[in-house]
Amino acid sequence: MIIRYQILFACLFLLAACNHNPHVRDSQLALMKTTNPKPVVTDQNKSNDSVEEIKKDVSSFPELYDVAVIKGKKDTLVVYKVKHLYRFNMKKIEKDVNKKLEKKYPKENFTVSSDYKIFLEAVRLDEKMKSAKFSHKEAEKRLEDIVKMTDKTK
Repeated sequence: MIIRYQILFACLFLLAACNHNPHVRDSQLALMKTTNPKPVVTDQNKSNDSVEEIKKDVSSFPELYDVAVIKGKKDTLVVYKVKHLYRFNMKKIEKDVNKKLEKKYPKENFTVSSDYKIFLEAVRLDEKMKSAKFSHKEAEKRLEDIVKMTDKTK
């Protein structure tokens, strides 16, 4: 009986040891943990200050725990994760977030979503933007595709 426990423990130990990978990207863990990506601006002529302010405003909601903001030429994508206890109020939360953003930034065109798939795509775009091979034009095109995805999911 003791030998069985030792074998079981050894197998579990080996599986746990093989699981450690220091090169795991945020997009691979985005659905399981808080990634808290930095706000991204796809238009190289715009500053990052207003985007930081938008992220701070959305993060101030107690129901939310992870926020990603991507600002393009025309659209600003705001994606967030809702804490588990507040998932029944998602429509109200989205309405409140939208209302606050429209009131504070009337000239911006916001797309707000709590969809995990959209959040994952936003994190992937953030990772691609860090690459030197990914141009601002490609990032703007990808942002437009993500915004179109939000229309399909509603």
